[in-house]
Formats: sequence, structure tokens, C-alpha cells
Amino acid sequence: MKLTYEGIKEKAAWEAAGVALPSYDVTAVAERTKKNPVWVHFGVGNIFRIFIGGIVDKLLAKGFMDRGITCAETFDYEVVDKIYKPFDNLVLAVTLHEDGRVDKQVLGSLAEAIKAESANAAEWARLTEVFTDPGLQMVSFTITEKGYALKNPAGEYLGYVAKDLANGPDKAIGAMGVVTAMLLARFKAGAAPLALVSMDNVSKNGKKLRESVLEMAEAWLANGFVTEDFLAYVKDESRITFPWSMIDKITPRPSESVCKMLTESGIEDMQIVVTSKYTYIAPYANAEEPGYLVVEDSFPNGRPPLEEAGVFMTDRETVNKAERMKVTVCLNPIHTATCVYHCLFGYEMFADGMHDPEIAKLAGQVGYKEGLPVVENPGILSPEAFLKEVIEVRFPNPYLGDTSARIAVDISQMTAIRFGETIKAYVARFGDAKKLVGIPLAIAGWIRYLLGVDDAGNPMELSPDPMIPYMKEQLAGLAFGKPESLTDQLKGVLSNETLFGSDLYAAGIGELIEEMVRSELEGPGAARRTLKKYLG
Repeated sequence: MKLTYEGIKEKAAWEAAGVALPSYDVTAVAERTKKNPVWVHFGVGNIFRIFIGGIVDKLLAKGFMDRGITCAETFDYEVVDKIYKPFDNLVLAVTLHEDGRVDKQVLGSLAEAIKAESANAAEWARLTEVFTDPGLQMVSFTITEKGYALKNPAGEYLGYVAKDLANGPDKAIGAMGVVTAMLLARFKAGAAPLALVSMDNVSKNGKKLRESVLEMAEAWLANGFVTEDFLAYVKDESRITFPWSMIDKITPRPSESVCKMLTESGIEDMQIVVTSKYTYIAPYANAEEPGYLVVEDSFPNGRPPLEEAGVFMTDRETVNKAERMKVTVCLNPIHTATCVYHCLFGYEMFADGMHDPEIAKLAGQVGYKEGLPVVENPGILSPEAFLKEVIEVRFPNPYLGDTSARIAVDISQMTAIRFGETIKAYVARFGDAKKLVGIPLAIAGWIRYLLGVDDAGNPMELSPDPMIPYMKEQLAGLAFGKPESLTDQLKGVLSNETLFGSDLYAAGIGELIEEMVRSELEGPGAARRTLKKYLG
């Protein structure tokens, strides 16, 4: 069996393998989408394919939509060449339940894949054609936190951003440059309205997206590439909106065990691909069953009926509360706080580490004891119930196959949101954050993790993070087994408001974190002893 338009015509074979097929004509959907696109998505990785793709698949199956998604990739073009095109953009969605059940389904909702590459004339022209269609209603994003960043911690433009600002829209290479260039094309073609929806785990993600796009547009105006009228078009929220959202679905890298299962059932070419940019992706995507998407209902050119597929469509305040609940309290902070200790204690699989008594205590401290008291109830979801599901059902799911190393990717890009918001909430309520223990332990654990030595004293590989060179420079001289090696290395780190959202010394916890790091440097077993000491 092949995962292609032609291959899925062998319905009996797929049914025998326990795989559900689309109930709609996938080729007809693809043709309609190419002719009159309604939805473009940037960032065509795993969570997009199985979650957003799954939402649209439901709407197609129920007859609420007749077109799919146009997929655009700004970062890793190999994904388009190796995973989308050879499989006619189909996705084999594998849902891994906590009781061991597995659901398998082919999704036909991803209708076209485009490399958003200005140097590729044909692909750039096609993307421009899509963006200039007046019927296009929405553009969504799963490009991770760093996709929206324009500057480094020193406040300087990132290299590729500086090039985009200097070279102009026709030569844009970064995600924000590409999107702004496409908005310019839409403006020139009649200035039709459009909604741009960030679906990334970024606090106030719509605000961040809008700020980045406006900064690009304003710089291009200053450099003579665009007019005041274009800037006014992007700023006009009756024509261009940036709805906020909250998204939640744990989607690990493709699992080797899933690959084996699918291959043994007779499905061909299921091998995992690792691109030159270290994207781990496969023709299938595996994920947990729970999934939440909350979106601000602000679409000036209309929208698909997303609520018919379980999406919460609501107002900005409710989205913000749901997002803060998840990103700053009930899920992401616990992921980030515990994953470094998983790595230090040698737990390759994240679910295994959740049964460690010290890690479990840290999760409860960060979530129940420190987070819940300062989080607002969004009304549509219960923070207590959400957190309970996370800690007791979702994180310990042994079938999910999520690794501690994956969760530790890009931690520096997340600390300001996942820890900083709670720190600021404590400062606002109590005058300082000295009541916090779990979050300081999380930050200390990250600093200890960055030494690349586990709690037994063995070398440990670090997960990718754009801030590792900066952090290693700051932490120079810090040595495992030598607590006295900590002198003043952390001053610049813990006072860095870009990293943590505030100066941690001013918040009253900088010295505590130094004390915790010094404790974790004492030698083999010191990180565990430090957790026990502070968590009781």
C-alpha cells in the first residue's frame, strides 16, 4: 500500500490494515483549493499536519468545507520535497491513546505545498498568486516562538532579518519578511481583507505576530520599499486582523515503533526523515488524543466554521485567559521545568521521568502550588481539570513516545513566557516573587543542564537552542563538582529581561537561584539532592 492518491484507491487493503480513509474526494478537494484557496498555513510540521489538518479533515467529511489548506514552508524546504510531494500531501495520522489503543487515519485536507522561497521564481509566483486571491480568508502559523523573533537578546536585528530589511520584499527570506511581502502583494492586488492567526505557544501570539509584521513594514517604508498606504492597510484592523489563539496537543517526533507498526501492516515508505536542518518528520504523524484550540473570532473576510470541528471560537479576553492558563501555568511551564531534570537524571522518555518522585513533586509545585493561585479561569476550560489531565494522564502516557530531549529544544525562547508571567504575577500581588520555589528550581536546573553533564557526572548532549553560544559564554568557568566556581557568572543571565521577562534579582529570586545552582554543582547526585532539599 502506498500513501498516494492512487494508492488509497485500494480501499480494502487499507481497511484490513485498520486505517480509515477520507470519505471525500481528495483530488477534487485539492483542485478546488488550488483554484480558489481559502486558508494558507505557514510551518508545515507535525502538529500542523495531525491537528490542524485533522480539524479541516473533519470539516471536509461533514460537508462544512469543500477546500483544504494551502501549506507554505519558509524554513525547511526539504520537508516539502521529501514528505509532501512524494505522498501527494496526504498524512497518515496516528493517535496514541493512554490505554494503548491506536487509531490510524489518512488525512486529505492538505491540498498543496509551496516552498515560500523568494529565490525560487516559480514557487514565489505561486505563493503570490494564492495571496492575491480575494477569496483567501485566513493565514495561520505554527513556526515556533523563534519564528516571530526579529532581534537577539542584545536588541540587534538577527542576520537574516537585517538582510530582509535591506533587500526588500522581493528578496525576503525570513518568515516575517515573507508574510509581509505577501501582504504587500495582496495590497497591490486590491487590498482585500485577511486574518493572520498565530497558532504557536507564544503568550499573546496575535499581538506578537502583528508587532513583527508592522516592524517589517515600517522598516521597509523607511527604506523606500513600500508606501504609507500599505502601512495603513496593515494597521487597519477592519481589514487585516491578527486573532489571538491557544493551541494544545502534544505531538512528538515520529516514533520508530509507529514506523515499524505501519510497515508491518503493509504500508510502504514510512521511513522517518531527518533533514539537513534537523527536522524529524515522516509520512505519518503521531500524537496524543487530547487537543485544544481556542481562537479569537475576528475574521474580516469570513472564515470556515471551525467550531463544527471542536474549535472554541470566542473573544480575545477568553483566548488570553485560556492561553495564560496553558502556556504560563498548566502545561508548558511544567514541560520546561521538568524536562531538564529528566535529562539530568537520564530519562530518555519523558513519560518515564514523570514517575520519578522528585520530578513529580516539582511538577506539582510549579503547577498546583505556584501556578493555579495566579491564573484566571477562562470559563470555557477548567484550569484545575486541565492541569490534572496534564499531570495524571497526558504527561505519563507511555505510548506517546515523547522524548525529554525534544521538549528541551529552544528552552531559552520560552522562559520569559513559561516562567516570566507567573514571576510577574507574584511581584504584582506580593511585591516580589520570594514565595516561589519550583520556578527558581526550574531555572537553576536549566542553567545546570547547560553544562552538558548529567547528575551522575557523565557527558550529556544538549538539545538545539539558538542561545547556547551566548549562555556558554556567560557561564564560562562554571564547573561540575566545583560549587566554588560559581562567582558572578549568573548576574548577566538572571538580570536579562529578554530571557525571563524581568530582572530576577529585582523580583527577589536571583540570589535564591544562585544558591540552587551552587547546590546542584556539588557533584554526583547534587541535582537530585537539591530538589529534595527545596521541595521537602
